[in-house]
Amino acid sequence: MKVAFHTLYLKKRFPLRISRGEILGGENLFLSITEGGLTGWGEMAPSASEGAADVAEGRAQLDAFCAGGLEGAIHDIWARAHAAGVGACALAALDMALWDLRAKQAGMPLYRLLGLARRGVVSSLTVGINPPDVVRERVPLLLARGAKALKIKLGSPEGIAADKAMFAAVHEAAADSGAVLRVDANGGWSLPDARHMMEWLAAKGVEYVEQPLVEGAEDQLPELFKTRPLPIFVDESCRFSRDIPRFAHCVDGVNLKLMKCGGITEALRIVATARAHGLKTMIGCMGESSVAIAAGASLSALFDYIDLDSHLNLDPDPASGAPFVDGVTLPADRPGHGGTLDA
Repeated sequence: MKVAFHTLYLKKRFPLRISRGEILGGENLFLSITEGGLTGWGEMAPSASEGAADVAEGRAQLDAFCAGGLEGAIHDIWARAHAAGVGACALAALDMALWDLRAKQAGMPLYRLLGLARRGVVSSLTVGINPPDVVRERVPLLLARGAKALKIKLGSPEGIAADKAMFAAVHEAAADSGAVLRVDANGGWSLPDARHMMEWLAAKGVEYVEQPLVEGAEDQLPELFKTRPLPIFVDESCRFSRDIPRFAHCVDGVNLKLMKCGGITEALRIVATARAHGLKTMIGCMGESSVAIAAGASLSALFDYIDLDSHLNLDPDPASGAPFVDGVTLPADRPGHGGTLDA
């Protein structure tokens, strides 16, 4: 196997502001593995919380691990890399490239290799934290793009009054579209604010709330869960399948991301563990191109909710393979996971 690395800056069309700050873009690491004339592609969106703060750190981890060889089954390689301290976001790039390569060698789309159908529910398009006047301009653009569900980022550092004003602007701008509204607080609320906002949002027809409390405050989830007016999903609180049992009794679902869990191999375990605990499942993304989005979309048939939209907010997307059609993000129907770096 020949392993190669490529670094590209991914610029966002619209800056993404969440409760923890604003993101204009960033460098991503693309990994290719070639064997027998076929190439598998993977991608890392760096994150300090996911084990590699930047491209240099992620590449150093992968260089060190790959130097020892990539023999064996993908699940075994994943276990060795995880045990060796390869950060989850870096491991995700290696893992999805291996799955892409194996599916291409089998001459099958990855979804079919995994025994899945090429289908998915509508994908949310994200509305970042913005002043109401910006929201009124932004939402029609997302709807014109074909959005049938909007994920509204709340948890503003300016407090819940700002959250309400922004949500009201989204609600107004999307009023006649039929789009479903969902909310992600990214851990930006206190327990009292989460209670209040969930009651307020339920009256506005919101479908669910994601990560209402900050990571580390999971001990407060049982109290919030008891009288919840909306389903609660956790995101930052859940990285690996082993995390699920400790809060399965006090949430309605989990949101996995390939960059958090280390790729497709662990994503399959998270889904299985969540289902075993009677939980709903969701897949989201970070600042990824169509390479990583296609890898995630290959698993689409497993999820109740999907947030695979980061590639739609790139200017430009240097990759292809994750078309957004009729509100749904699916993998390109070709051997592998479908994603290819074009640039």
